[in-house]
Amino acid sequence: MKFTYKHTLTACYAGYITQAIVNNLPPLLFLTFHNQFGISLEKIAVLISANFIMQIIVDIASSKITAKIGVRKTMIAAHLCSAIGFSCMGVFPFILPDPFAGLLLAAAFNSVGGGLTEVLISPIVESLPGDEKASAMSLLHSFYCWGQVSVVLLSTAFFTFAGIEKWRLLTALWAIIPFFNMFLFAKVPLCPFVEEGEEEIPLGKLFGSKLFLLLCLLMISAGASELAASQWASLFAEAGLRVTKTMGDLLGPCMFAVLMGTARLLYGIFGGKIRLIPVITASSFLCIVSYALMVFSPYPVLSLAGCALCGLSVGIMWPGVFSLSAEKYKSGGTKMFAILALAGDIGCCSGPGLVGIFVNMAENGVTLIPAADAASSGLRTGLLFAAVFPLIMIIGMKLLSKVKTEK
Repeated sequence: MKFTYKHTLTACYAGYITQAIVNNLPPLLFLTFHNQFGISLEKIAVLISANFIMQIIVDIASSKITAKIGVRKTMIAAHLCSAIGFSCMGVFPFILPDPFAGLLLAAAFNSVGGGLTEVLISPIVESLPGDEKASAMSLLHSFYCWGQVSVVLLSTAFFTFAGIEKWRLLTALWAIIPFFNMFLFAKVPLCPFVEEGEEEIPLGKLFGSKLFLLLCLLMISAGASELAASQWASLFAEAGLRVTKTMGDLLGPCMFAVLMGTARLLYGIFGGKIRLIPVITASSFLCIVSYALMVFSPYPVLSLAGCALCGLSVGIMWPGVFSLSAEKYKSGGTKMFAILALAGDIGCCSGPGLVGIFVNMAENGVTLIPAADAASSGLRTGLLFAAVFPLIMIIGMKLLSKVKTEK
């Protein structure tokens, strides 16, 4: 069989689906971990942060790893790590003395795989022949959303028919995707990230650029705006809004992912006719509105609508900033994308971590927003403070429109 660049795109799409499983399967099981292993909500917050902290470490090391063993072998190793992490998520907590340590170990494998995938998938697609790079990037990132939708829908169906007590089998089944994609990456054609005759921009020059530092700040805010809501959506629906797990997962994280994917898909189709900065600015305003709905609405259905609306609002943020960066720095290469992924993961850690701080405060009796219980109060307070991230996006876009482009 002759493999073409279409197969390369297929492997990249499946890679982002794997990344979606890494970030969105554990949150569906947080309440199960809490009940089955007695893991506190404070430790659940640590589990969320640890995943992204480990991805940050991998982001830092990724350029050296890629330079040493090459892009192809790095992608194969990334998918192997993810397959091991998914398979062992239902094993390590039962064989180690501390179940929490077992979950952290499984998360470590997932984080290595997810971190390497995140750094390399975008430049792989960016390097392929063709025009409309921003649209291609947004379409690529939409597969993260479809992966998130698939995780929620298929996992919910599994829990409904097999029972939540069989969750260990489910995590093993999800390992099938990275396992087979690993073999696809072993065969597909790849292109160099930097055009012949050009060299990657040195790190010193990147970090000496005000424009690039602004782009990094925007990546942090994009990751935080998205993950602050999506990582806590399932638990917020169950514990904070008192709806059933099935209903909460379908109307919370699932609709979040559907609308986020729709935003990215639409931009992938019509992106050539859309200016990114105004669209991201408008999306950031919508994000603040959606956070306000989640926090202040007295009706669960409106809070869930706010969660879904948040997905629509954050859809363009992450791929949009990636596209703006690739447009401003044609020879950014692996190092630039690694730093941007690092900044994004800092945001992915900061957003949920900020919410987790207020959840922990509420559990200890410190509540800022009155609610029926501590979990609901902490989640609502945390989401209120997390609205600072889309506000930063608005200010950052305004500044970006005035900063001189640097080559």
